[in-house]
Parts: sequence; C-alpha cells; structure tokens
Amino acid sequence: MDAAQNYTQNDVSGMAQSELESRALIRTASALNSIKEHWDERQNELAEALEKNRKLWTIIASAMSETECPQPEEIKKSILNLSMFIFQRTVDMLANPAPGKLDALININMNIAKGLSGNSGSPEK
Repeated sequence: MDAAQNYTQNDVSGMAQSELESRALIRTASALNSIKEHWDERQNELAEALEKNRKLWTIIASAMSETECPQPEEIKKSILNLSMFIFQRTVDMLANPAPGKLDALININMNIAKGLSGNSGSPEK
C-alpha cells in the first residue's frame, strides 16, 4: 500500500457514517456533472457513472429497509421514494441519454449530501 492509499484509508476510517455517505454522494454527483459538462467527450463514461450511482442508492435504500434503521418512518419512506426515482431515471438515461436529464440525479445527490453533512451551505468537495 502506498502512502496515498494509506492516508485515504486512515482518513476514511475516522469518519462518521453520515460523512462517508455524504462524500460518496458528492463523488458520484461530481462524476455525473463532469459527464454532463463535457458530454461530447465523456458520454462514453455515462453507463459506468450511472451504475456507481445506482449501487450507492441501492445501499442507501437497503439501509432504509432494515428493521434496525433508526430513521423516522417518514424519512425512510421519502428516501425509498427517492431511490425509486433514481432507479427509474437511470434506466431512462441508459435508454435515452441526454445531458439535461442528469440534473435531477446531480441535484438529489448534492442535496442529500448537504443534509447528511449538516451543512446549510453548499457541500464542499
């Protein structure tokens, strides 16, 4: 393991779960935004970025479905509904790709990340 990997692993191991989730959401939103902004050059990366985002939301939805989930029922239902929207938009994007359709996915990820970080301003990268 090189020094950068060691630093990253130590950095992650000391973070709260919500901070890890926030960073993962920001990372996937940033990847999708980069594809949107450079559509002609990076459209070939869309399927992989959408798959990473879908996997992240699958984990989030699974956590909300667990009986031990401490979130209030209303929050769990809202997150599960968002997850369904994410999954539907992902399928739509794969079938009919268009850069503007990425806005909803990017905005949802960034807003949830902001909420997880407890930050009233924009999430930092």
